[in-house]
Order: sequence, then structure tokens, then C-alpha cells
Amino acid sequence: MVTNAASLALAPLDAALEQLRLDGAIFFRSEFTEGWSYESPPTALAGLLHPGAARLIMFHIVAAGRCWVTVADGEQHWATEGDVIVLPYGDEHRVGGAEAAECVPIITLLDPPPWQTLPVLRYGAGGDRTDIVCGYLHSEDPLFDPGLGALPPVFVVRPPEGPAARWVRSSIDFAMEATSASLPERPTSTRLPELLVLETLRLHLASAPARDHGWIAALRDPVLAPALARLHGSPDERWTVAGLAAKVAVSRSLLDERFRKVLGRSPIRYLTEWRMHIAEGLLRSTNLGVAQVARRVGYESEEAFTRAFKRGHGSAPSAWRAIAH
Repeated sequence: MVTNAASLALAPLDAALEQLRLDGAIFFRSEFTEGWSYESPPTALAGLLHPGAARLIMFHIVAAGRCWVTVADGEQHWATEGDVIVLPYGDEHRVGGAEAAECVPIITLLDPPPWQTLPVLRYGAGGDRTDIVCGYLHSEDPLFDPGLGALPPVFVVRPPEGPAARWVRSSIDFAMEATSASLPERPTSTRLPELLVLETLRLHLASAPARDHGWIAALRDPVLAPALARLHGSPDERWTVAGLAAKVAVSRSLLDERFRKVLGRSPIRYLTEWRMHIAEGLLRSTNLGVAQVARRVGYESEEAFTRAFKRGHGSAPSAWRAIAH
């Protein structure tokens, strides 16, 4: 488990993240009462908040209460107070509370712009309350290219105590203040949303394979980028080095050489570590059983998955899940 931000001081990853260009940040807050649920189409807010953008990076900080988020696969990822939900590709998604409720388009809940103050979205049936701080950023970096699949379409991060948790609290405080005051000339003048997303990415990628090598640089490599896109997109496939090389139209030897030189491991080792990285997220934030997680990441049996997971984590998936929660 990651215990503090200092433990994430992995120079290649930090340096790469510092080079990311994020812009167009905006916050607004939402106050939902049970039961409630809304859906957000991918282009509904992109053009509204960042004209000309096809998609946005979306993040939701749970300031109070508990909620779930789901994307195309339909699996509910749960988040509680202090958690950060990230949708790196701005995919169509649904968000809701513990009680069943009709799902309504988010665009119908917001007053049309221009806004004199950042909007406060209030919706629900009057039951228990969940407060969410919503943020949006724009970037053209390959890290946020859905075709490369370097990040899952949705993931939940729980910042450990320390600087990351304090930034989350600061983000909540900022949104609360901003929604009660007139907008500045540039709503994006603060770097707080950018810093929050960068730290959230560091925390998420702390368990990613090759984080201590040129992982983000590999997304720009003409040989590795298409290979990673296939592994990321279909981790459950029965990959071999020869099969992967054929998919990206390079020789097996060249593919293996590029993986070892840039990522510091063989293609199959990378795939195994990537599967475990995905499994961690599913175990931490969803209610999927261990056997279901095993199938999602390419293992035919729960026993084989458990052995692989235990080798890398020192404990079985069920025990690791209990601690991670």
C-alpha cells in the first residue's frame, strides 16, 4: 500500500507527468439527495466547457457521502468521502447513489451558460445527501488518448494521509468558495485542479508496470505504442510475443528488444503486471468476485489468478481487497 507522496518519487514518472499540459480547468459542486442518478454524454459538456474539444478529462471528488460511477461495461465503481473518481477520456458515464432512481441527463440539471458564478447542481428526492466536486480539464497528450488505453476509462483513487489528501481538501474548499463568488476573468487561473489530477495520476500509477522506466515515453514510441494499445485494450486475450509482434507488423526480436530497452521488462512480464494493475482497481472499487476479476484480466481459473496475484502482492486477492478497502 502507498503510505505517502514521498514514496512516489520515481524520477521518470514524475518527470513525465510534469511535462503534461492540462488546461481549461473548471470546478462546480453538486449536492445530491437520495435517490438520485444522472448520465453525462461524452460531448454534452466538452463543447460547453472547452469550445472545440472533442473530449475532456473529468474528475469528481466525493466531499461527503457515497456514490457509484459506471461506464460502458456497466460495472459500478464505488467511491466514498475523500475519494477521487477520474474519467481520463471523458467517456459517457452514469453516477448515482445507494437508492434506485431514474437516470436523467446532466445537461438538464444545469442552468445554461454564461455563468456569473460557478454553478451549483442540486438534485434528488430529499434523502441522505452526497456532495461532489466536479472538475474538467483538457489535454492532447497521448496519455489521454483512448486509442492507446494507457488508463482505464474510469478509476477511483483514495489519497493517503499527507499532501495528496490535503490537496483534495483544498480542492473541495476552493469549489465551495468559488460557487459563492463571482467568476474571475479566467476561471482556470488556479492550478489547483491540474495539481490534483497530476497527484491522482501518480497515486494510480504507483502500481503500474514500468513506472520507474520510460512508460509514458513508450506511448510515443512507434513500435511500443501500438503494442501497448493492444495489450491495454485486450488484457484478457491469450497473448504471445509472436502474436503481438504480428499484430503490430514488427519482428518478434525487435518488439522484445524495445520492451526491454524502454520498459525494462519482456512483453509477457509487462502484460502480467498490467493485468495485476487492472485487477487492483477492480478489487478496490467494485463488488466483482475474485473469479470475475480473474476472467476480466485473462485468467481462466480463479486459482491461477490467485497464484499470480499472490506472487506480486504477497497476499491473496481477497485478503488484499480487505486491506485496500
